Amino acid sequence: MVAVKVTAVAERSGRWWAVRVVEMPGAFTQARRLDQVPTMAADAVATLADVDPATVEVEVRPVLAAEVSGRLERARAARRRADELATSAAEQLREVARMLADAGLPERDIGVILGTSHQRAHQLLTAPRRAS
Repeated sequence: MVAVKVTAVAERSGRWWAVRVVEMPGAFTQARRLDQVPTMAADAVATLADVDPATVEVEVRPVLAAEVSGRLERARAARRRADELATSAAEQLREVARMLADAGLPERDIGVILGTSHQRAHQLLTAPRRAS
């Protein structure tokens, strides 16, 4: 049960992350690693708000240099496009495999044509059809 949702802004300070909770002025903490920030921020909020730390949901927002942020966003956009292309390619391979099977070709031949193993051809042929 989440009672409190907060945003923890983490900024590098030497070997530590200095953390402030946006929604709760005065809630500050620090952590060695970003994966420790949610626990540390939840503890800080719990202490100030007198709530159970388990009821605090923390969104971590690391402060990064503008150049790094820009490159990170471009990389994430490229990853999304790559995922979309991979999904499209897989669906097209499934369609081609089905067309070849409908033409009477065995799975081993379908695998050779698709450049995959016959086991992968079998997986493509038995995959559920996606709704259009």
